[in-house]
Amino acid sequence: MTDSKKRIVVGMSGASGAVIGVRLLAALRRLGTYETHLVVSPSGALTAAQELGLARGDMDALADVVHNVRDIGATLASGSFLTEGMVIAPCSMKTLASVANGFADNLLTRAADVMLKERRRLVLVARETPLNLAHLRNMTLATEMGAIVMPPVPAFYARPQSIDDVVDHTVGRILDLFGIEHGEIAHRWSGLADAFERRDETGGTTQ
Repeated sequence: MTDSKKRIVVGMSGASGAVIGVRLLAALRRLGTYETHLVVSPSGALTAAQELGLARGDMDALADVVHNVRDIGATLASGSFLTEGMVIAPCSMKTLASVANGFADNLLTRAADVMLKERRRLVLVARETPLNLAHLRNMTLATEMGAIVMPPVPAFYARPQSIDDVVDHTVGRILDLFGIEHGEIAHRWSGLADAFERRDETGGTTQ
């Protein structure tokens, strides 16, 4: 890592929404200000292949450093390895449960555990619906320990025209949580007055 770059960890587990993690990696590479460390669970790689047609090597090529999820002795397993934080996108309910209950049985969940114990930012893009009581309790536990649970909820005020628009908004909001300047990946709410003004200019409707 060069002195000018900070590190950020990107994890991907086996929930639907692999495109979010992939698009996040692509955005960070494009911005060029952070060194990305990638950890993907076997289910995460399988989901990316099914949803996006991506081979594991295609995902790995988007990251600066790739770690084997079984390598519990990797740098990410230690709090002495300095990072700005970690995002798990998507985060399955199994991974959420492991994080919430300190069950650090692989590098993905151990790295998340490190973020919590070192009081670093941990964002969990939890992907499931509807939610049962175990899911909700695990979200509460993770939040009480300092994690941010961020389900990928569409922002309809931004008037998305495609799935890409919805995904980009989620990626932009993730970057916001880390204080990473990204321009306008995510549409920013500027108030109802501005929304009505744009409606008048375009002849559209805000309803």
